[in-house]
Amino acid sequence: WYQRRVRAPTLCRSNHTVTLFPGDGIGPQISESVKEIFAAAEVPISWEEHEVYPILEKNGKTRIPQPAIDSIFKNKIGLKGPMRTAIGKGHVSLNLTIRRTFGLYANVRPAKTVPGVKTPYSEGGVDCIIMRENTEGEYSGIEHTVVPGVVQSVKLITREASRNVAEYAFKYAVDNGRSNIVALHKANIMKMSDGTFLEECRKVAEKYPEIKYREMYLDSACLKIVKDPSQFDVMVMPNLYGDIFSDLTAGLIGGLGLAPSGNMGKDGIAIYEAVHGTADDLTAQNKGNPTALLMSGLMMLRHLELKDQADKIEAAVLETLKERKFVTGDIGGTATNPQYTAEICRKIRASS
Repeated sequence: WYQRRVRAPTLCRSNHTVTLFPGDGIGPQISESVKEIFAAAEVPISWEEHEVYPILEKNGKTRIPQPAIDSIFKNKIGLKGPMRTAIGKGHVSLNLTIRRTFGLYANVRPAKTVPGVKTPYSEGGVDCIIMRENTEGEYSGIEHTVVPGVVQSVKLITREASRNVAEYAFKYAVDNGRSNIVALHKANIMKMSDGTFLEECRKVAEKYPEIKYREMYLDSACLKIVKDPSQFDVMVMPNLYGDIFSDLTAGLIGGLGLAPSGNMGKDGIAIYEAVHGTADDLTAQNKGNPTALLMSGLMMLRHLELKDQADKIEAAVLETLKERKFVTGDIGGTATNPQYTAEICRKIRASS
């Protein structure tokens, strides 16, 4: 379903230790679901679990606890649940802090039609990949008050970061049998910043003549993908555009509860995550949908070259979604989290 041909030659061990950040809200609940399902499939993984919370340093910067940092640098691989961030006040986003801490320069967001989940696009199907620059742009966090009542936010674009995500996008396309890449931008308005991003994409494109490369205005792409998703394959773009556009594509397949995500960093570090919110209102009801975190976990397994286990889990998940007897409320069902999890585990054991 997702990342069937991704290559990860640097990570090939018989047993793996994976860092787990359960997160907030429904995060611990859906993390437990993933652990149960992986155990049912006998995935050779040991979990190293850490609580993540903001620590404000004297210089005003935010960091996460040192044991969590050490764990990722040691294991090189992590799975992360949703984390709560205050709106318009408080500490820097934990998601942003984690990306900066581990140099996670590329965010990979697949969007593919899910069998059994009806949307207006189910018949024609959706199958595209969003490649989002993950460290700068409008999310650099550089803001200040010019004069009372006037604030300024700086959009930071560097050649290095633009080149990193472009190179990852093209390599991903080659490794996964993709043939088209489109760079989304607003260089007609932000000529220097988005212009720099496009220049680096063009330089990388010259190295991959087998990949068809084109460019498109972000707003035009939003219109076109809603009308006909089939015209898109891999899309690469700056940070803010990727955040918005990937939520749009998640909507095409049924919502954020079905959308996986992976963050690729320097020195072989990779952290996979659910990109939906903490859904605090569902926590006490035991109705959290673990599919997005689970599918992110399958991306992680394929990265670790555990393809057989990933395929077995994926088949059980897709069959459960297609039958619709034990699906959660966000995708039209009435099942609780434990019921959905138990059904997937049952199917996995039955297939062994």
